[in-house]
Amino acid sequence: MKLPHTGRALADAAPVPYWLDRPERPDPLPPLTGTASADLLVVGGGYAGLWTALLAKQADPDRDVLLVDAGTCGWAASGRNGGFCAASLTHGLANGVDRFPGEIDELERLGRENLDAIAATVDEHRIDCDFERTGELAVAVEPYQLAGLTEDAELARRYGHDVRLLDRDEVRAEVDSPTYLGGMWDRNRVAMLDPAKLAWGLRRACLDLGVRIHEHTRVTGLRRDGAALRLATAGGADAAPGSVRARQVALATNAFPPLLRRLRARLVPVYDYALMTEPLTSGQRDAIGWRNRQGLADTGNQFHYYRITADGRILFGGYDAVYHYGNRIAPELEQRMATFTALAEHFRTTFPQLADLRFSHRWGGVIDTCTRFCPFFGTAYDGRLAYTAGFTGLGVGATRFGARVMLDLLGGEETPLTRLELVRSKPLPFPPEPFRATGINLTRWSLARADAREGRRNLWLRTLDHLGLGFDS
Repeated sequence: MKLPHTGRALADAAPVPYWLDRPERPDPLPPLTGTASADLLVVGGGYAGLWTALLAKQADPDRDVLLVDAGTCGWAASGRNGGFCAASLTHGLANGVDRFPGEIDELERLGRENLDAIAATVDEHRIDCDFERTGELAVAVEPYQLAGLTEDAELARRYGHDVRLLDRDEVRAEVDSPTYLGGMWDRNRVAMLDPAKLAWGLRRACLDLGVRIHEHTRVTGLRRDGAALRLATAGGADAAPGSVRARQVALATNAFPPLLRRLRARLVPVYDYALMTEPLTSGQRDAIGWRNRQGLADTGNQFHYYRITADGRILFGGYDAVYHYGNRIAPELEQRMATFTALAEHFRTTFPQLADLRFSHRWGGVIDTCTRFCPFFGTAYDGRLAYTAGFTGLGVGATRFGARVMLDLLGGEETPLTRLELVRSKPLPFPPEPFRATGINLTRWSLARADAREGRRNLWLRTLDHLGLGFDS
């Protein structure tokens, strides 16, 4: 039987993240066995953990830094995302203005400096991650979204952003989709990059500076041990259990079940999904333009993000954000055919001139989100442990800032970063189950309904907005 068009387009898509499915992936490092000690133990080998280890070693080459990860460095969110590296530390300017009005100017400055520092690190350590400071193009695909773009542009210019509003013809001259009615190009506050190569490059830089890294090493417990902390580890079926005694610990496990009970109410893991196409032919590239290689996102509540890769593919993701009861995380949840089918159909609607293009990869992964949609920070065990989490999909850039905050918190002295309200405050906790799942799923349904009703928000969404819990995409 002949497959429907969408089925044919997805038929050969490998069920793995494209970024991780390449020969450049480094061989895993051996798990930890027996006992070890360190001045600083970093738990988690994603961006937050890698930046923490790198910055700690750069600041003090004699500091004994050990990093462990339950998988391999970059295997989770850091190797599965879209590769949008934004200057924002607050999940967008509007969210920052709403939540931190008294210090948003400072947060904007810190965000710009943070993105510049990432670019400098990529150059200094020769990290081949296809870093391109192309900016991001937000597009309106419904008439009611045009007013929102104008408001966003006015706000962005107020804070010194280099943005350009585009009408229908101008936006289609940049990227040609019949769905585009207008756009706003933020020209220098977002870089596009290869996310896995960034993680692998940071891993190599850490090793070059003397950071010890053990992969396939899961931390299973945490307790006091005199003036230090003792962390129990498990290194897989063939490795004996071990432990690490560390003077200080940086916890960078993000969406995964936290070692600290106090974090469990403040974080939820939400599954996000993406497709990657086969490389476009020269004719297909000509049909859509996209010469300036911006990242793109539409402006609905259930928004899509997409970008073109260095080898001429298109990553197309977003739309669905799926929560599973009880904060469930499991490998089988990374594949969701209903979402992949929807994304493939939306891709075809966006680019009908690419109707014959097939997808090479399909995958999902978890995002760590909190009720304020931007990172939060804290300490435990009398300041011997610091943590950061809650990046809500904007962690490619903001995790470096989170690493700086954790190191300042571990230093024990007040600094310009630790004085920030962003750092001192915490998001409201999520309710326990079953109210957690009910509230999240009601919010998802309401956001979809708002998209179908020209952005009109129902009573539930208006109530969340009033409480300061409204979602800002």
